[in-house]
Amino acid sequence: MKEITYCYDGSFDGFLCCIFESYVRKEIPTAIFCDGDPFPALFPSCFIETNAHHARRVFCKVKYLSPYAGNILQRAFLTCMPEKEIFLYRLVERLLREGPSFLRRQTDNTLYPLLTAIRHLQNEAHLLKGFLRFSDLNGVLGSEIQPKNQVLPLLQGHFCARYHQERFFIYDRTHHQALFHVPGKSVLQPLSFFEMAPPDSQEAHYRLLWKRFFDTVAIRERENPVCQRTHLPKRYRGTMTEFQEATEFKSPGSPAAVPAPGVPGGISAPERLLGSEPSVPGSSP
Repeated sequence: MKEITYCYDGSFDGFLCCIFESYVRKEIPTAIFCDGDPFPALFPSCFIETNAHHARRVFCKVKYLSPYAGNILQRAFLTCMPEKEIFLYRLVERLLREGPSFLRRQTDNTLYPLLTAIRHLQNEAHLLKGFLRFSDLNGVLGSEIQPKNQVLPLLQGHFCARYHQERFFIYDRTHHQALFHVPGKSVLQPLSFFEMAPPDSQEAHYRLLWKRFFDTVAIRERENPVCQRTHLPKRYRGTMTEFQEATEFKSPGSPAAVPAPGVPGGISAPERLLGSEPSVPGSSP
Protein backbone atom coordinates (compact mmCIF):
# COMPACT_ATOMS: atom_id res chain seq x y z
CA MET A 1 0.00 0.00 0.00
CA LYS A 2 1.21 3.49 -0.83
CA GLU A 3 1.00 6.39 1.62
CA ILE A 4 -1.28 9.31 0.84
CA THR A 5 -3.19 12.16 2.52
CA TYR A 6 -6.98 12.21 2.29
CA CYS A 7 -9.18 15.30 2.34
CA TYR A 8 -12.96 15.10 2.85
CA ASP A 9 -15.96 17.41 3.31
CA GLY A 10 -16.04 17.21 7.13
CA SER A 11 -19.19 15.09 7.39
CA PHE A 12 -19.47 11.73 9.13
CA ASP A 13 -20.43 10.07 5.85
CA GLY A 14 -17.44 11.70 4.19
CA PHE A 15 -15.08 10.24 6.79
CA LEU A 16 -16.55 6.76 6.34
CA CYS A 17 -15.95 7.12 2.60
CA CYS A 18 -12.27 7.75 3.36
CA ILE A 19 -12.13 4.33 5.02
CA PHE A 20 -13.94 2.75 2.09
CA GLU A 21 -11.61 4.28 -0.51
CA SER A 22 -8.55 3.28 1.49
CA TYR A 23 -9.44 -0.40 1.11
CA VAL A 24 -10.62 -0.13 -2.48
CA ARG A 25 -7.48 1.70 -3.60
CA LYS A 26 -5.18 -0.27 -1.28
CA GLU A 27 -3.79 2.94 0.21
CA ILE A 28 -2.77 3.83 3.76
CA PRO A 29 -3.82 7.42 4.56
CA THR A 30 -1.03 9.04 6.53
CA ALA A 31 -3.47 11.76 7.57
CA ILE A 32 -7.14 12.61 6.99
CA PHE A 33 -8.08 16.28 6.95
CA CYS A 34 -11.33 18.20 6.68
CA ASP A 35 -11.66 20.30 3.54
CA GLY A 36 -10.50 23.85 4.22
CA ASP A 37 -8.15 22.96 7.07
CA PRO A 38 -4.43 23.56 6.46
CA PHE A 39 -2.38 20.39 6.25
CA PRO A 40 1.24 19.53 5.39
CA ALA A 41 1.85 18.27 1.85
CA LEU A 42 4.51 15.67 2.70
CA PHE A 43 2.61 13.00 0.77
CA PRO A 44 0.36 13.07 -2.31
CA SER A 45 -3.17 14.11 -1.43
CA CYS A 46 -6.62 13.58 -2.92
CA PHE A 47 -10.17 14.67 -2.14
CA ILE A 48 -12.59 11.86 -1.30
CA GLU A 49 -16.14 12.40 -2.55
CA THR A 50 -18.97 11.57 -0.16
CA ASN A 51 -21.07 8.60 -1.20
CA ALA A 52 -23.93 7.63 1.12
CA HIS A 53 -23.97 4.03 -0.11
CA HIS A 54 -20.25 3.54 0.56
CA ALA A 55 -20.57 5.18 3.98
CA ARG A 56 -23.48 2.89 4.89
CA ARG A 57 -21.51 -0.20 3.90
CA VAL A 58 -18.60 0.76 6.15
CA PHE A 59 -20.78 1.66 9.13
CA CYS A 60 -22.94 -1.46 8.83
CA LYS A 61 -19.80 -3.60 8.77
CA VAL A 62 -18.44 -1.90 11.89
CA LYS A 63 -21.75 -2.34 13.74
CA TYR A 64 -21.97 -5.97 12.62
CA LEU A 65 -18.55 -6.69 14.13
CA SER A 66 -19.20 -4.61 17.27
CA PRO A 67 -22.13 -2.28 18.09
CA TYR A 68 -19.87 -0.82 20.79
CA ALA A 69 -17.29 0.14 18.15
CA GLY A 70 -20.05 1.76 16.10
CA ASN A 71 -21.01 3.88 19.10
CA ILE A 72 -17.38 4.88 19.64
CA LEU A 73 -17.10 5.84 15.98
CA GLN A 74 -20.15 8.12 16.16
CA ARG A 75 -19.31 9.77 19.46
CA ALA A 76 -15.57 10.24 18.90
CA PHE A 77 -16.27 11.94 15.56
CA LEU A 78 -18.12 14.69 17.48
CA THR A 79 -15.12 15.46 19.69
CA CYS A 80 -12.50 18.18 19.32
CA MET A 81 -9.72 15.59 19.55
CA PRO A 82 -6.75 16.59 17.35
CA GLU A 83 -6.34 14.28 14.35
CA LYS A 84 -9.40 12.31 15.44
CA GLU A 85 -9.92 10.97 11.91
CA ILE A 86 -6.66 9.04 11.79
CA PHE A 87 -7.28 7.63 15.30
CA LEU A 88 -10.72 6.45 14.20
CA TYR A 89 -9.27 5.01 10.99
CA ARG A 90 -6.82 2.94 13.03
CA LEU A 91 -9.67 1.73 15.24
CA VAL A 92 -11.66 0.51 12.25
CA GLU A 93 -8.58 -0.98 10.58
CA ARG A 94 -7.75 -2.94 13.69
CA LEU A 95 -11.36 -4.04 14.18
CA LEU A 96 -11.45 -5.44 10.64
CA ARG A 97 -8.08 -7.12 11.07
CA GLU A 98 -8.32 -8.55 14.62
CA GLY A 99 -11.99 -8.53 15.51
CA PRO A 100 -13.60 -6.84 18.55
CA SER A 101 -11.63 -8.59 21.30
CA PHE A 102 -9.28 -5.63 21.90
CA LEU A 103 -12.25 -3.40 22.72
CA ARG A 104 -12.50 -5.06 26.14
CA ARG A 105 -9.20 -3.45 27.17
CA GLN A 106 -9.91 0.22 27.83
CA THR A 107 -6.21 0.96 28.30
CA ASP A 108 -5.42 -0.28 24.78
CA ASN A 109 -3.29 2.25 22.88
CA THR A 110 -5.79 2.42 20.02
CA LEU A 111 -8.88 2.70 22.21
CA TYR A 112 -7.81 4.78 25.22
CA PRO A 113 -7.33 8.18 23.44
CA LEU A 114 -10.77 7.88 21.85
CA LEU A 115 -12.49 6.99 25.13
CA THR A 116 -10.80 9.96 26.81
CA ALA A 117 -12.06 12.29 24.08
CA ILE A 118 -15.58 10.86 24.38
CA ARG A 119 -15.60 11.45 28.14
CA HIS A 120 -14.63 15.08 27.50
CA LEU A 121 -17.49 15.38 24.97
CA GLN A 122 -20.05 13.87 27.33
CA ASN A 123 -18.89 15.99 30.26
CA GLU A 124 -19.21 19.18 28.21
CA ALA A 125 -22.70 18.19 27.04
CA HIS A 126 -23.69 17.48 30.66
CA LEU A 127 -22.43 20.88 31.82
CA LEU A 128 -24.26 22.73 29.04
CA LYS A 129 -27.55 21.20 30.13
CA GLY A 130 -27.23 23.51 33.13
CA PHE A 131 -25.20 26.39 31.69
CA LEU A 132 -27.30 27.02 28.58
CA ARG A 133 -29.50 30.14 28.81
CA PHE A 134 -32.62 30.75 26.70
CA SER A 135 -34.04 34.14 25.75
CA ASP A 136 -37.63 34.82 24.69
CA LEU A 137 -37.53 36.35 21.20
CA ASN A 138 -41.10 37.09 20.09
CA GLY A 139 -42.38 33.73 21.31
CA VAL A 140 -39.36 31.71 20.20
CA LEU A 141 -36.76 30.58 22.75
CA GLY A 142 -33.24 31.21 21.51
CA SER A 143 -29.80 30.41 22.89
CA GLU A 144 -26.16 30.48 21.82
CA ILE A 145 -23.32 28.25 23.02
CA GLN A 146 -19.61 28.14 22.28
CA PRO A 147 -18.43 24.58 23.06
CA LYS A 148 -15.19 22.86 22.12
CA ASN A 149 -16.97 19.68 20.97
CA GLN A 150 -19.97 19.18 18.70
CA VAL A 151 -22.44 18.74 21.55
CA LEU A 152 -25.71 19.59 19.77
CA PRO A 153 -26.46 15.96 18.76
CA LEU A 154 -26.14 15.01 22.45
CA LEU A 155 -28.21 17.97 23.66
CA GLN A 156 -30.95 17.43 21.07
CA GLY A 157 -32.80 14.66 22.90
CA HIS A 158 -32.59 16.39 26.30
CA PHE A 159 -33.96 19.80 25.30
CA CYS A 160 -36.50 18.47 22.77
CA ALA A 161 -37.96 16.25 25.50
CA ARG A 162 -37.87 18.97 28.13
CA TYR A 163 -39.39 21.69 25.93
CA HIS A 164 -41.43 19.50 23.58
CA GLN A 165 -44.27 22.06 23.35
CA GLU A 166 -41.97 25.02 22.70
CA ARG A 167 -40.41 26.53 19.60
CA PHE A 168 -36.72 27.03 20.23
CA PHE A 169 -33.28 27.01 18.67
CA ILE A 170 -29.73 26.58 19.97
CA TYR A 171 -26.86 27.95 17.90
CA ASP A 172 -23.33 26.56 18.17
CA ARG A 173 -20.93 29.42 17.41
CA THR A 174 -17.88 27.17 17.26
CA HIS A 175 -19.12 24.68 14.67
CA HIS A 176 -21.65 26.97 12.91
CA GLN A 177 -24.54 24.61 13.48
CA ALA A 178 -28.01 25.11 14.95
CA LEU A 179 -30.67 22.92 16.49
CA PHE A 180 -34.20 24.02 15.56
CA HIS A 181 -37.29 22.60 17.26
CA VAL A 182 -41.02 22.99 16.85
CA PRO A 183 -43.59 20.71 18.53
CA GLY A 184 -43.22 17.29 16.96
CA LYS A 185 -40.04 17.91 14.95
CA SER A 186 -36.41 18.93 15.39
CA VAL A 187 -33.53 19.33 12.96
CA LEU A 188 -29.80 20.02 13.06
CA GLN A 189 -28.97 22.63 10.45
CA PRO A 190 -25.54 23.96 9.39
CA LEU A 191 -25.40 27.78 9.41
CA SER A 192 -22.31 29.59 8.19
CA PHE A 193 -23.49 32.91 9.66
CA PHE A 194 -26.06 33.68 12.33
CA GLU A 195 -26.97 36.62 14.57
CA MET A 196 -29.92 36.88 16.92
CA ALA A 197 -32.03 40.00 17.11
CA PRO A 198 -31.64 42.15 20.26
CA PRO A 199 -34.15 41.64 23.09
CA ASP A 200 -37.39 43.56 23.42
CA SER A 201 -38.09 45.58 26.57
CA GLN A 202 -39.69 42.67 28.45
CA GLU A 203 -36.86 40.24 27.71
CA ALA A 204 -34.28 42.89 28.63
CA HIS A 205 -36.13 43.42 31.92
CA TYR A 206 -36.09 39.69 32.74
CA ARG A 207 -32.38 39.47 31.94
CA LEU A 208 -31.67 42.34 34.28
CA LEU A 209 -33.76 40.75 37.04
CA TRP A 210 -31.82 37.49 36.69
CA LYS A 211 -28.53 39.39 36.80
CA ARG A 212 -29.59 41.25 39.95
CA PHE A 213 -30.71 38.02 41.61
CA PHE A 214 -27.35 36.40 40.86
CA ASP A 215 -25.44 39.38 42.26
CA THR A 216 -27.68 39.71 45.34
CA VAL A 217 -27.84 36.07 46.46
CA ALA A 218 -24.04 35.75 46.63
CA ILE A 219 -22.40 36.02 50.07
CA ARG A 220 -19.40 38.28 49.52
CA GLU A 221 -17.61 37.12 52.67
CA ARG A 222 -17.67 33.53 51.41
CA GLU A 223 -16.75 34.24 47.81
CA ASN A 224 -14.35 31.61 46.44
CA PRO A 225 -13.30 32.37 42.82
CA VAL A 226 -11.14 29.24 42.56
CA CYS A 227 -14.04 26.97 43.55
CA GLN A 228 -16.36 28.83 41.20
CA ARG A 229 -13.98 28.39 38.27
CA THR A 230 -13.78 24.67 39.05
CA HIS A 231 -17.54 24.17 38.91
CA LEU A 232 -18.20 26.79 36.22
CA PRO A 233 -15.19 27.32 33.91
CA LYS A 234 -14.76 30.81 32.51
CA ARG A 235 -15.08 29.69 28.90
CA TYR A 236 -18.81 29.04 29.43
CA ARG A 237 -19.59 32.46 30.91
CA GLY A 238 -19.54 34.42 27.67
CA THR A 239 -23.04 33.17 26.80
CA MET A 240 -24.48 33.10 30.34
CA THR A 241 -26.82 35.93 31.31
CA GLU A 242 -25.64 36.33 34.91
CA PHE A 243 -22.04 37.06 33.94
CA GLN A 244 -22.85 39.98 31.63
CA GLU A 245 -22.62 43.64 32.59
CA ALA A 246 -25.88 45.37 33.55
CA THR A 247 -25.44 47.85 30.68
CA GLU A 248 -25.82 44.95 28.24
CA PHE A 249 -29.51 44.46 29.13
CA LYS A 250 -31.04 47.41 27.31
CA SER A 251 -33.63 46.97 24.58
CA PRO A 252 -33.15 48.99 21.37
CA GLY A 253 -35.99 51.35 22.26
CA SER A 254 -34.75 52.23 25.76
CA PRO A 255 -32.53 55.20 26.64
CA ALA A 256 -28.80 54.62 26.13
CA ALA A 257 -29.65 51.36 24.42
CA VAL A 258 -26.86 48.90 23.68
CA PRO A 259 -27.01 45.33 22.30
CA ALA A 260 -27.70 42.45 24.66
CA PRO A 261 -24.81 40.11 25.50
CA GLY A 262 -23.80 37.98 22.57
CA VAL A 263 -26.74 39.08 20.43
CA PRO A 264 -25.83 42.14 18.33
CA GLY A 265 -28.45 43.49 15.98
CA GLY A 266 -29.18 40.98 13.28
CA ILE A 267 -31.84 38.74 11.82
CA SER A 268 -35.00 37.97 13.73
CA ALA A 269 -35.50 34.71 15.54
CA PRO A 270 -36.62 31.96 13.13
CA GLU A 271 -40.35 31.34 12.89
CA ARG A 272 -40.03 27.85 11.36
CA LEU A 273 -37.58 25.07 10.60
CA LEU A 274 -35.10 25.61 7.80
CA GLY A 275 -34.57 22.91 5.18
CA SER A 276 -34.49 19.19 5.78
CA GLU A 277 -32.50 17.28 8.32
CA PRO A 278 -28.86 16.68 7.29
CA SER A 279 -26.94 13.47 7.93
CA VAL A 280 -25.42 13.60 11.42
CA PRO A 281 -23.45 11.09 13.47
CA GLY A 282 -26.43 10.76 15.83
CA SER A 283 -27.98 8.19 13.48
CA SER A 284 -26.80 5.42 11.23
CA PRO A 285 -25.68 6.61 7.81
